[in-house]
Amino acid sequence: MEHVPALDEDLKKTLGPATAKVLAEQLGLHTALDLLHHYPRRYAERGELTSLAELADQIDEHVTVVAQVADARVLTFNGGRGKRLEVTITDGSGRLQLVFFGAGVHKPHKELLPGSRAMFAGKVSRFNHKLQLAHPAYEPLGADASDRDAASAFANQLIPIYPACAKLESWKIAKCVDAVLPSAQEAVDPLPAALREGRGLVPLTEALLKIHRPATKADIEHARQRLKWDEAFVLQVALARRRHADAQLPAVPRRPAPGGLLDAFDAKLPFTLTEGQQKVSKEIFDDLATSHPMHRLLQGEVGSGKTMVALRAMLAVVDSGGQAAMLAPTEVLAQQHHRSVVEMMGELAEGGMLGGSDQGTKVVLLTGSMGMPARRQALLDLVTGEAGIVIGTHALIEDKVQFHDLGLVVVDEQHRFGVEQRDALRSKGKQPPHLLVMTATPIPRTVAMTVFGDLETSVLDQLPAGRSPIATHVVPAKDKPHFLARAWERVREEVEKGHQAYVVCPRIGDGEDDAKNGKKKAAAADDPDKRPPLAVLEVAEQLARGPLAGLSVEVLHGRMDPADKDDVMRRFTAGEVKVLVATTVIEVGVNVPNSTVMVIMDADRFGVSQLHQLRGRVGRGSAPGLCLLVSEMHEASPARARLAAVAATLDGFELSRIDLEQRREGDVLGQAQSGVRSSLRMLAVIEDEEVIAQAREEATRVVAEDPALERLPGLRTALDALLDTEREQYLEKG
Repeated sequence: MEHVPALDEDLKKTLGPATAKVLAEQLGLHTALDLLHHYPRRYAERGELTSLAELADQIDEHVTVVAQVADARVLTFNGGRGKRLEVTITDGSGRLQLVFFGAGVHKPHKELLPGSRAMFAGKVSRFNHKLQLAHPAYEPLGADASDRDAASAFANQLIPIYPACAKLESWKIAKCVDAVLPSAQEAVDPLPAALREGRGLVPLTEALLKIHRPATKADIEHARQRLKWDEAFVLQVALARRRHADAQLPAVPRRPAPGGLLDAFDAKLPFTLTEGQQKVSKEIFDDLATSHPMHRLLQGEVGSGKTMVALRAMLAVVDSGGQAAMLAPTEVLAQQHHRSVVEMMGELAEGGMLGGSDQGTKVVLLTGSMGMPARRQALLDLVTGEAGIVIGTHALIEDKVQFHDLGLVVVDEQHRFGVEQRDALRSKGKQPPHLLVMTATPIPRTVAMTVFGDLETSVLDQLPAGRSPIATHVVPAKDKPHFLARAWERVREEVEKGHQAYVVCPRIGDGEDDAKNGKKKAAAADDPDKRPPLAVLEVAEQLARGPLAGLSVEVLHGRMDPADKDDVMRRFTAGEVKVLVATTVIEVGVNVPNSTVMVIMDADRFGVSQLHQLRGRVGRGSAPGLCLLVSEMHEASPARARLAAVAATLDGFELSRIDLEQRREGDVLGQAQSGVRSSLRMLAVIEDEEVIAQAREEATRVVAEDPALERLPGLRTALDALLDTEREQYLEKG
């Protein structure tokens, strides 16, 4: 009897060590179950002409195409000593050249005859302005004698095209899938039977067979719908269990004392809070007053006043006798937050004892680069309770940092921190502290439900009074150099009016990153598209000597000495420095209301959300803001379309949708944050909004009825498989 691999069996046993090694190293597939969840990217049909026209956007990528041979010819070179086979293939939408050299020309010359069809896989390159695949692997789809059975089996059905790699083409992966497909019968169905039947979904085994070997397009649709539900539901159950577990944890309720620090702070505010700020503050204060920890995500447009809301929450906790810690991703941002909190609080930040409403409390800064005496004093203030508020970087997480009574953790720009870092800070409370996570990167509702599904969400979408609109324009530096010259004139005009400017570059330009770009510089001599990104140090020097001569131009980047960074930022804030040439260290939190103009060089090198973040640094005062996106990309390029989208709207939520649609699916769970591959293979968080919302409802209901999932062993197994320990921790989001 044929061996049916167990779902958790290592692929070495079924496929042999060499193939298993490639699947593990290149595609992260280790077991039969992993391979069953490696779904086809698309399907080619017999007679269908798959699109060669789309290959222009896939230079240097591995692709699989199904096409017909139009012509083939052998050419000689080196006086007849060298041979080259050139094969032109077509699919009706375009033509592509294949090249084979040396001894490698004989077999394809015999097999790839004009009129024959095959699948071809290789890396797309450009040679003499033409697209080509050099030495592609191929699988005939004709009636070749040796391959007749395999080819006809392939050619008479929908052909799955799998995400592949250089060492393993799509059709070889298909053969690997064939070897493990019988084990799909053993797959444990995670969906409760009532849910599956109520939603009209096919059983899991059937879905796996249909996704890999469909007979019709309807098979593919049924399978996809079912597999999307699996991913959405299992993920939402994990999050619902996390919410349920958090609701059982004890926490100290923190209520502001009447006539205390918060009231004193509110009384001296020179403006009234926006309706949005008042509403969100109420949600936060209600959470803080409960006896289990708050877990809240505060999303706010750039400049919507999140820091004010977070500060009032921190003051409420200090009022109740606790301490609050704010974790910022960079020293520049931690120092900026510290400065602005101290400014907003005035004499209330110079307090003596914790909870003393007359003099307020102490606000301390803790960063890795502080001198020993200042650091020792800050640590002492925290452990004694003298300091009610601490603002810091990763330095807050170190073992030696101890609190008197940590009641609230505020995490700024949450996507910059790993789970372990947030947990390490939370574990410093005697009981679990309340948690407020802030982000200025707007997140579409479904992403919030997927990525932050265990956090309650508050949204600040109103700009405070006095904030000015920002006009954004694309500056096509290559097509219209006079536009760039005009951009520098505009910077000079703003400075002459008493304002300040930022110029942002993608690279620093010191020795370290120059070494990486040495090759690019050499290539740039032949092809201007390959030049390295513009650098802060070079651009600052050119501006100071050229279009901005006579203005005080300074640089700011991440490799500067922290004291120098702080000095530059302080002088820029004070208005002494007129033009700050910086990397994205200024992306979040930097608040200089007098800055009215920003020029972003090589803007096409930044993501949509990042451009939106950067732009939010200007127009923070009463004068209108101007953001100029400089790019050398040609008008028809996808990069220019992205820049045009940023210029067209100030709505961060709209831009975040565009950003997500343009990035590849699977980035959503933030590979960088979690260190593990995204578990989303079939679910598209933007398109499948409805499935995610329904799955969340079903998951919440299931967990409320049976938190330990005792009556649903299949679901428990799926949770263990899909959410290994790392991923479950990642989902904690604090």
